[in-house]
Parts: sequence; C-alpha cells; structure tokens
Amino acid sequence: MNLAEYFRGIDLKQEGKLMYRIAERLFPICRSITGNGVRETLSILKDFIPLNIVEVPSGSKAFDWEIPDEWNIMDAWIKNPDGEKIVDFKKLNLHVLNYSEPVDKRIDLNELKKHLFTLPEYPDWVPYRTSYYNRQWGFCLPHKQYENLKDGEYHVRIDSKINPGSLTYGEYRIQGKRKDEVLLSCHICHPSLANDNLSGIVLATNLARLLGELELNFSYRFLFVPATIGSITWLSRNENKLANIKHGMVLSLLGDSSPFQYKCSRQGNTELDSIMKYLIGKERGAKLLDFTPYGYDERQYCSPGFNLPVGRLTRNPFGEYPEYHTSADNLDFINFNNLSESIALLFKVITIIEGNKKWGKTIADKVRLRITEFEAALSLEDISKLPPARCHEFSNNRAGQLSVVLNGKMRLIFMPNHDPVPKLPSGGLDWSKVTEIFILEVKDYHG
Repeated sequence: MNLAEYFRGIDLKQEGKLMYRIAERLFPICRSITGNGVRETLSILKDFIPLNIVEVPSGSKAFDWEIPDEWNIMDAWIKNPDGEKIVDFKKLNLHVLNYSEPVDKRIDLNELKKHLFTLPEYPDWVPYRTSYYNRQWGFCLPHKQYENLKDGEYHVRIDSKINPGSLTYGEYRIQGKRKDEVLLSCHICHPSLANDNLSGIVLATNLARLLGELELNFSYRFLFVPATIGSITWLSRNENKLANIKHGMVLSLLGDSSPFQYKCSRQGNTELDSIMKYLIGKERGAKLLDFTPYGYDERQYCSPGFNLPVGRLTRNPFGEYPEYHTSADNLDFINFNNLSESIALLFKVITIIEGNKKWGKTIADKVRLRITEFEAALSLEDISKLPPARCHEFSNNRAGQLSVVLNGKMRLIFMPNHDPVPKLPSGGLDWSKVTEIFILEVKDYHG
C-alpha cells in the first residue's frame, strides 16, 4: 500500500484521543532531568513502543558537561502559623522549585519570601521554576496567595534527595531498507506541563508506534531525552552514528490551537527544510523561522561541532504564549483535535521523505510546470481542460488517486486533499470542488 494511502486510512480522531489519554497518564508525574519520574514516564511509554532505556551514571563526562547527581522528591509543603498546609506538592508538583535540596525548618515570613516564586502578571497561576545546577530550595505559588501571607512562623518541608545516581533516557530505532536515518527527538524532563513536554512525548510515541508496523526506506530513531543535558549526553555517546542522520526534527508544543511554526536547521537549506517550507506554506497562519542558537534541543544537534540537519516543529514557540511554564499549561490547554492535526502534518512529512527521489532536470522541469498549473487553477476541473496534462483518475488498487503526464510514461500522481473528498450525486469525484491536492509521487506506473 502507498504510504499516503496508509496514513489517509488512519482514524485521526481516534489517534488524537489515544494521545490525549497517554498525556492524562503522564501528567501527574513529577519529572526532572534525572530521577524516578523520568523512569516512570519511560516505563509507561514502553506499553506502546519497545523503548531501550539507557542509564548514564552521575559524574560521567558528556564532552565538557558532567552528569549531575540524581534528584528525587517524595513530598513537600508549607504550613502557615496556624499549622494549616497552604502549599502542597502532592496537589500540584509545580509548587516545588524543581531540583530543590531537602529542607525541614521553621522560619519567619521575611525569610520564607526569599524562597518563593510567583507571577505577578498572572496572579492566579503557579510558575514552573528549576535550579538544576545551583543548590537551593524554593516553592512556587499564585501571587494572589503570596500577597495574603500573614506574619508569623512558617514550617517548610521538602523531602527530597540529591545523590549519585544516573541520567535516564529512552531510544527506539526502526530499521528501514537504508541505514540513513530520520531523527525525531522530544524532551521528557518537565513535571505537570501538558503542552510543553507531554504533547511532544505523545506525538513521538504514537508516530513511532505506527511507523514500527511499516516497511520503510529510511531508518527512524526516536529519542526521549532530558532537555539540553540529555541531547548532549546522547551526542557524546553516539558520534559514530551521526553521519547516518539525513533528516531530523525536535517535537514540542504541539497540543494547543495556535498555528504551526517550523524552525529551520542551522544549515538552512536541507531537504527537510525545503519539505517543511512547502508544507508550512499550506497551513493557515503557519510560520517558517530561521535558525537561532536559542531554543530546544535543535541547538545541540545543530551546534557547530555537529551541524546536523535537524529542525524544530512547534505551534507557538516557548515563551510566546502566557501559559508557558505555568500551571495554566494543563490538560485543558491541549486537546485531541490539535494533537490529531499535528500528527497529520507529521504523516505528510514522512510521506514526502519516504517518496523523495532524484529524477533529473527534464522530469524536474515538468514537475515544476505541472505545479505551476495547479497553483494557477481554481479547481481540478481547470486542469482537466489542459490537453498536455491529460489528467485522469485511477481505479482498482489506486482508486482515489489521479495523475497528470510529465514525460513519456512518467506521471505525477496525487490525490484530493479534502476530508471528506467532494463527490457528485452519482458518487464520482466532483472535480469542480477539488481545490487542494496532495502530491504522492512521481512514477512510471506502466513500468
């Protein structure tokens, strides 16, 4: 079966609901760059794909970085002068400064405030804050609650451990016909944040699950790594594999309703950059961004020492929507429809990557000509009136597809990009209402 046909036969609504259910399972877990939260997360993902889980001991070198001691937390709270628990980690894990060192003491309000983090501009939200490499402790709470704290003695307790352990990441490789690889990476280090973290995780997991059932040209490598230190660690341990990476993408922030944005690789002109320029141009409100060294793990994969052909796919980027790194980035902020749209775009990316071939200048010129004709036409009915194109529908195992002539027996094969496909009362394709197509392949279908 043609790959595009396979993807088109997938029930996107059901896939979106499955991804949302996975996000619901993962949401309560307190993740960080190390620790049992990451292990629990990867263990759940193993219910869907055969992940290889890797442990890298604390103190190990990753180029000029070093794997930190492992952090785990069991409980944390603040009790007010009346002995009431007013901040509770078990109700919301964002309440604790991630990687807080243990503390159990009584302090006055002035001292407590030195360890509190709020968002004055959004007084009802709890911020997400970290201190991976600077030993301290702290709590995050709504600014409205902060302003109403009364004088007196407070009891603060964080039951955590920072000890030698390991950094944990997951990896799944699907062997294709070629050793050339497509790298797909997401970060797994945030606690209860739905869009920034979980959306990328569930999309990568579900895409890996579906691709694992297929016979593919490229090999596909999925990485589930803690941000920054995780990708640096993987790069340091896999330099002998990097030459095989021909395409790559970091996935994150794909569960909300904002338009898609693709950030090009540092090279700026890779085959995937061109594919995304084409696809993003067809998405309403979508943007194509130039590479900058500020971002997610694309900055590590694209750093000068590696310069891999890796871009980044998001909707609104980090820091450009109010809910980012706050308690408002919850399960209500994402939905299954948005996840469905995101995986549908990834299906198109994979279809083009798998089908791309080099045909030479003559065929390339004909393809450009036909695409120009498609772009100028108001509908497919206009194309049917162009004698050189000889546009016609297929039947039997290619039912639903059409073609136009390129050269000799070579054809440009495509299908209507509508859901549902417009039909005549008789049941045939309504060419006058086909206003968008998806190109499947260039092929000598007589050969």
